[in-house]
Amino acid sequence: MNTSTLDAMKAIVGAAHVSDSISQRNLHGQDQSSHHQVLPDVIVWPETTAEVSAIVKYANANEIAITGWGAGSSLEGNSIPLKGGIVLNFGRMNKIVKVHEKDFQVTVQAGMFYKDMNVELAKYGLFYAPDPGANASIGGMIANNASGTRTVKYGATRDNVLGLEVVLASGEVIRTGCRSKKQSAGYDLTHMIVGSEGTLGLVTEATLNLEPIPEHYSAVVASFPTTEIAAETVFAVIGSGLDPAALEILDAESVRYMNMRHTDLPEVPTLLMEFHAATEASLKAEMKLVEEICHDLGATRFEVGVGREERNRLWEGRHSLGEILFSVYPDSTYLITDVSVPISNFPTLAAYTNQLFKDMDVKGALFGHAGDGSLHTVNFAPKDSPAEQEKLQIFNDHVVKRAIELEGTCTGEHGVGIGKKKYMVFEHGEGGVDAMRQIKQLFDPKNIFNPGKVIDF
Repeated sequence: MNTSTLDAMKAIVGAAHVSDSISQRNLHGQDQSSHHQVLPDVIVWPETTAEVSAIVKYANANEIAITGWGAGSSLEGNSIPLKGGIVLNFGRMNKIVKVHEKDFQVTVQAGMFYKDMNVELAKYGLFYAPDPGANASIGGMIANNASGTRTVKYGATRDNVLGLEVVLASGEVIRTGCRSKKQSAGYDLTHMIVGSEGTLGLVTEATLNLEPIPEHYSAVVASFPTTEIAAETVFAVIGSGLDPAALEILDAESVRYMNMRHTDLPEVPTLLMEFHAATEASLKAEMKLVEEICHDLGATRFEVGVGREERNRLWEGRHSLGEILFSVYPDSTYLITDVSVPISNFPTLAAYTNQLFKDMDVKGALFGHAGDGSLHTVNFAPKDSPAEQEKLQIFNDHVVKRAIELEGTCTGEHGVGIGKKKYMVFEHGEGGVDAMRQIKQLFDPKNIFNPGKVIDF
């Protein structure tokens, strides 16, 4: 990057908060996905919205690509700076602005990590429900519309954002939405920004909906003879009117990997569930019904009411599954499947994907946030085998095509990023994608914001 640009960045944020060192460029050129690294030219750490505005205004005037960076935990190359340029690391914008305790809301800067935020919110008896597993930044969660284990009860990020502060390509700062739960005034700019992966604007601040920490909860572990029966049970549990806070499916391979570090479960297809309730009586009633459903559908083991320590170990194991898999296959490349379908079609998708593993002889594991119809696989191939790597792409193509045929989506929560762009026309049609291009043109006519993501422009 030329000296004048570096000098301009230093003038805005101070020399200590600008770096073009190779170590920092390497660190900010790769997220947690398997997509190839691309180095930015410079990394800048702003502290205020005014600084972000000044940086964006300079980048737009000089047509320099600019990519936001939170924790770098994205899984589809969402934060990889494909065109180099400036990476804005929001690590210094990591404060809670205000807890609106009586309204169950919080206003927070984009660089705040969500687990750290929940530690602070616990002092008020509140928590932010969307749980992607990794300690993602709030800005990153908003950019990707992150969800996770608790989506089935509390919704995804999009369902829990009330308003945003956003820097547009011109450098103008706008506020979308408000703190009222009911909003009908004009176009819904808030939800247009959520999930746009930093391609329309940069979020600097957000007002989020919170939940009271549940007084009563219970974790459930149910084992089944086949993945297909476990998936049928998911539909039965949701269809019965039960309201789980989390409902995860794990095939036998996933359980085997979890047992390497955290758990001691039978290595068979398993459902992990958690229920929250206001009273112990209502919780017991739910537990009785879910046990009846599981046994009626052939559960071989059912355990309810595990203690807090064991409950935490179960969820730690589930959240660590990806990390465990990567450690088992250190010399392999991987591909993560992320699809979602209507809950009535989840058993069909799970059965199809489980059979595909066998038909294609692919190594990996099947798991997912089954309660909201989301399914993941992580598949592996040797780094020195292009043929096996191509097989992973074909596997993913088949799963995505089947999910869309089942009225679902190519990406339930990881975002489009780099890897899912090729499916956008298949899912939305040429007209839908063209409408997205027009929106991009309106918000970012010079294509400076995270170019190369979501759609070709």
